[in-house]
Amino acid sequence: MNYQETTSYLFEALPMFHRIGPAAYKANLDNTYALMKLLNNPHQKIKCIHIAGTNGKGSTSNMLASILQEAGYKTGLYTSPHLKDFRERVRVNGEMANENWIADFVTHYKNDFDKIQPSFFEMTTAMAFAYFDAMQTDINIIETGLGGRLDSTNVINPIVSIITNIGYDHMNLLGDTLPKIAGEKAGIIKHNTPVIISECQSDIATIFEKKASELNAPILFADQQWEIHHEIKSVFDESMHVSAINHQTKSTITFNCQLTGPYQIKNIAGVLACIEKLNKHDYSISNLNIHDGMQNIKRNTGFKGRWYKLQENPLVMCDTAHNKDGLQQVLPLIRNYSNGNVRIVLGMVDDKDIASVLPLFPTNAQYYFCKADIPRGLDANILKEKANAFHLNGNAYTSVQDALNNAIKDSSPNDLIFVGGSTFTVAEIID
Repeated sequence: MNYQETTSYLFEALPMFHRIGPAAYKANLDNTYALMKLLNNPHQKIKCIHIAGTNGKGSTSNMLASILQEAGYKTGLYTSPHLKDFRERVRVNGEMANENWIADFVTHYKNDFDKIQPSFFEMTTAMAFAYFDAMQTDINIIETGLGGRLDSTNVINPIVSIITNIGYDHMNLLGDTLPKIAGEKAGIIKHNTPVIISECQSDIATIFEKKASELNAPILFADQQWEIHHEIKSVFDESMHVSAINHQTKSTITFNCQLTGPYQIKNIAGVLACIEKLNKHDYSISNLNIHDGMQNIKRNTGFKGRWYKLQENPLVMCDTAHNKDGLQQVLPLIRNYSNGNVRIVLGMVDDKDIASVLPLFPTNAQYYFCKADIPRGLDANILKEKANAFHLNGNAYTSVQDALNNAIKDSSPNDLIFVGGSTFTVAEIID
């Protein structure tokens, strides 16, 4: 198979959660272990940092990868979903996985894969581990897909585990309360392995403490050790100045961060705590590496989609936040925009708790409802009807691009257009 035939096989033949939803979810690790055995256990040969959480794990992963690259380490990065190109999921030093390698890999093992019948994510995870092993990386940042305990990535034995923010998402699979969801995320905690909790959430902190105690895993709540301050002239600037104070060492580090949403301060605390752990584990990462890594995230890793500026005049911003907790962090950034009108291009998937997120959106904006081109996408007219019940008014359009084109056509140079509601909505218009 060539590369195009390979990706067609991956997308069409394997169950893909981000396209078809829960039907693609496998509630055990049997397939993953079968794939690892087939591939001669690459997960046991690579050094990893494992990251789980509801929101923030993608940003955390890319921050860490950028810093480690600046420190001179050959760094693998496994994240999901991709926006434009399947290979975005698997990178080494920011470079997407090689097309020929992927095609050869899948062609060689296709008959075995057909026998195992993995999901798309199980298959991609196995491929990522094999690729990092083949590329002889120094360290790899591994982001979970769903949950943690039963996530395909949870076969690794990492140097450090990180758990970011816990919020309500995928409740039909992970549980309908924060403690249940936290329990699933806590499943990545390993015996005698340090775990960093980026944000201490009082109602679930004991979940992590109990699990860490059972496994003799040193636990650190990063925001209790690191005090993060940020300065930014405008929330639409493309970097923010950060001052981070370490209460334990009484030291301070300052840098500019390319990921500018104020919610990033929670992720930054976890990143800095992780760097400390790595420096105690025979890695050598300087403050200059942190400074340069935070300043060059997009260049180093190709990260896009989080509070990302698409154009000026009119100003077009997008964000892949798609659950209540994520949108609660993003929407205040546009709610008080006063330079002009606010226009929102909104597309969502049909298995989300839409009734809990629509009330978060501003009622004084003009809406352009759309459907991303995936089976899970919610019909634009149905979304419009549901949104109208919360006094969110506008028209439905045939595609995300059509909605954005109309929003731009209707705008004056001072207006703000926000594109969001789903990763897939953003994927269709990001460059």
